[in-house]
Amino acid sequence: MKQERRILVIGCPGAGKSTFARTLQKKTGLPLYYLDMLFHRADKTTVTDEEFDEQLITILNKGAWIIDGNYLRTLSMRLEYADAVFFLDYPLSVCLDGVRSRIGQKREDMPWIEEEFDKEFEEWIRKFAGEQKPVIEDLLGSFDGEVYRFCSRSDAEKFLKEEV
Repeated sequence: MKQERRILVIGCPGAGKSTFARTLQKKTGLPLYYLDMLFHRADKTTVTDEEFDEQLITILNKGAWIIDGNYLRTLSMRLEYADAVFFLDYPLSVCLDGVRSRIGQKREDMPWIEEEFDKEFEEWIRKFAGEQKPVIEDLLGSFDGEVYRFCSRSDAEKFLKEEV
């Protein structure tokens, strides 16, 4: 894989995007940006769309990067700059287990520690395949860059060991 890349890591919450992105960052040396860190404040409030977009555009205009996160509202914009996408397309049970496993854990991709699995967030994850994934599929269908789709953690881990 080339060193000067613009890479998106996307997938359902709980899929392990941030873990995958960190491993990819360690192997490539590319700067890593977490969309959750741009959007969420430590006090659990969020920035405005305008503030988020301004920060995102600054990152997109850099020469090389890895950006971790879905944020469907800005995916088409990010795809215009990206040359590769890693789509962690895992089953619902894997994603739900992923979120449950991080409760109470400090993470570098989120400005606070999740203390509980919020029911509204769980419902959003349950609807991901029916509501978010079709839009992602449409956008990826017209993307000119490389798309890597992994349907299991073991496939993603194998790629990181063998290809990067």
